[in-house]
Amino acid sequence: MKKAKRILALSGVVLLVAMYVATLVFALLDSPNSFVLFKASVYCTIVIPVIVYSGTLIFNNAGRKKEWKIDDDESEQ
Repeated sequence: MKKAKRILALSGVVLLVAMYVATLVFALLDSPNSFVLFKASVYCTIVIPVIVYSGTLIFNNAGRKKEWKIDDDESEQ
């Protein structure tokens, strides 16, 4: 479980660094598609941390099983 969290965190860091570099490159390019690529890169820079955070939440809560107590006495009345 700990190894999966580390792999997920490391992949998130690598993707973020790649997005930051890509955003910088797209901002400096002078091609007709550079603005569209820049917007996509900024979007991914925001979305990827959200996905990584939700993945860590899922990993943290995946092992927990909560048992609900049902009182049979109350349900019979």
